[in-house]
Amino acid sequence: MLTLLGFAMIATFLVLIMLKKMSPIAALVLIPALFCVFVGKGARLGDYVLDGVTGLAPTAAMLMFAIVYFGVMIDVGLFDPVVRGILKFCRADPLRIVVGTAVLAAIVSLDGDGSTTFMITVSAMYPLYKRLKMSLVVMTGVAAMANGVMNTLPWGGPTARAATALKLDASDIFVPMIPALAMGLLFVLALSYVLGRRERRRLGVLTLDDVLVEETEKEPVTETVLVGAGSGAGGTAKGSGAGGPAAGSGHGVHPADGSDESGQPEDDAFQGLDPHRATLRPRLYWFNAVLTVALLTAMIMEWLPIPVLFLLGAALALTVNYPHMPDQKARIAAHAENVLNVSGMVFAAAVFTGVLQGTGMVDHMATWLVDNIPAGLGPHMAVVTGVLSIPLTYFMSNDGFYFGILPVLAEAGQAHGVHAVEVARASIVGQPLHMSSPLVPAVYVLVGMAKVEFGDHTRFVVKWAALTSLVVLGAAVLFGIV
Repeated sequence: MLTLLGFAMIATFLVLIMLKKMSPIAALVLIPALFCVFVGKGARLGDYVLDGVTGLAPTAAMLMFAIVYFGVMIDVGLFDPVVRGILKFCRADPLRIVVGTAVLAAIVSLDGDGSTTFMITVSAMYPLYKRLKMSLVVMTGVAAMANGVMNTLPWGGPTARAATALKLDASDIFVPMIPALAMGLLFVLALSYVLGRRERRRLGVLTLDDVLVEETEKEPVTETVLVGAGSGAGGTAKGSGAGGPAAGSGHGVHPADGSDESGQPEDDAFQGLDPHRATLRPRLYWFNAVLTVALLTAMIMEWLPIPVLFLLGAALALTVNYPHMPDQKARIAAHAENVLNVSGMVFAAAVFTGVLQGTGMVDHMATWLVDNIPAGLGPHMAVVTGVLSIPLTYFMSNDGFYFGILPVLAEAGQAHGVHAVEVARASIVGQPLHMSSPLVPAVYVLVGMAKVEFGDHTRFVVKWAALTSLVVLGAAVLFGIV
């Protein structure tokens, strides 16, 4: 009964948000609360929610202060050279822009933190997508898949969890998987090329001379003509900045009519990396660069808990770059919307995970899946684990999968002569899809900053991310890794 209700709860949640019948926050709270009553444990709902909130509180704190920290770094101009380099490569060619999104997301993912990756990627690429009227779900989908492949780095989380759960060395899991993961990343780049060609056919090959709008100070309102040179027709794009939605407050260039395509005011929705914005701190560039490198190094080396590192980093960055209290308050206020949206979503997700775990639904679902694996598949338990990791890491947290289900799968494999390390390697192939799971807090940073509906992102990315995971698994089998 719990197994059926668990699957029904997940399916109900996904259907409602994909059909846009409920907002993600409302669905994450109300659907599990309703099913908790169905299970007959409504009286324990408070305990389950508090357990879930307690477990996710450090993650929420990390995201809150990470958004403030990297928002400040964007404001002061730390990433401007990176943005200019990517924009120079992309120009206004939709194909290059989509491929550039994948490359940038993969590079930034080296720090092992998904929220950081999405903040930097969206801040750099959002203006081009918005200005050229490209599909924003293409941006979020490509970024999520690239980050998902790179999330398998030993310091990214899943590999370390698998190693801990099965008492293995993380390098024994990750290093042999490098060729298969490389194939997965190549597939994401190839998919980006295909999606970019599709966008190019829809929009045409465009030219855009001043992507960074260097005439900001000269003309308060600008209009740049985009000349179509391909199969698609060109258009006219109102002048706007070249940064992301977290780039600043009030220092970007906005459309001539002050609105986006829907006619809504865009002063808050589109704020660019204006090269003349008042928040820049060019004299402190190297201080901010060293501080960021030190912060990422401390995070990778685990010198302090990540929430503590970002809390200290945000406080130091604000104090040094904006010593005057009104300036600090202005920077915090500029990023308050993103902080509130993301932290609210994390605590809402805590209700979902708390009910799933507290009622025992997760355990019953896992047991049912393991029990229904045909005996003939025992010798192929590594491949079975890889296939199961794709949906399971989407429907549950990494902790639940790696510490609850993986040991059972590994034990079943060992009974048929399959080494635990092979099962562990196969268990990480589902990460490209996992990074778009509604239970992953970082995905709300991605869709929130890109101003994309979570349901739209889900509909677009699920099929491609699942295919990416299967490519990684197929390459692992082909290369004899699992």
